[in-house]
Amino acid sequence: QVQLVESGGGLVQPGGSLRLSCVASGRAFSSYNMGWFRQAPGKEREFVARISWGGGSTFYADSVKDRFTISRDNTKNTVYLQMNSLKPEDTAVYYCAARTSLMQSDSPGKYDYWGQGTQVTVSS
Repeated sequence: QVQLVESGGGLVQPGGSLRLSCVASGRAFSSYNMGWFRQAPGKEREFVARISWGGGSTFYADSVKDRFTISRDNTKNTVYLQMNSLKPEDTAVYYCAARTSLMQSDSPGKYDYWGQGTQVTVSS
């Protein structure tokens, strides 16, 4: 069983930045592909970014490309999401997720473990 705990959310003005962190329990973290997803009220959970188990491959949703950066530190069992130039439409609960398969995926249904989420609100 893997437990994921997100932190770093909050209220930020448009144009501001936040850095989300997700700490995983267990010793197998370095073998998991990791992803960040978000869900706004009344909307489906959507893909934001993913990173391969070794950190060498990343991929982003078009809506966040060039503004968000996903990274990981396998020595700390932690994956990060640096969010810059935030917009009101980025407001959502952000979730990190772990996929135990070697294949990467953008689909929420393909991830095996989820955190509880952290709220990000972008508003003036």
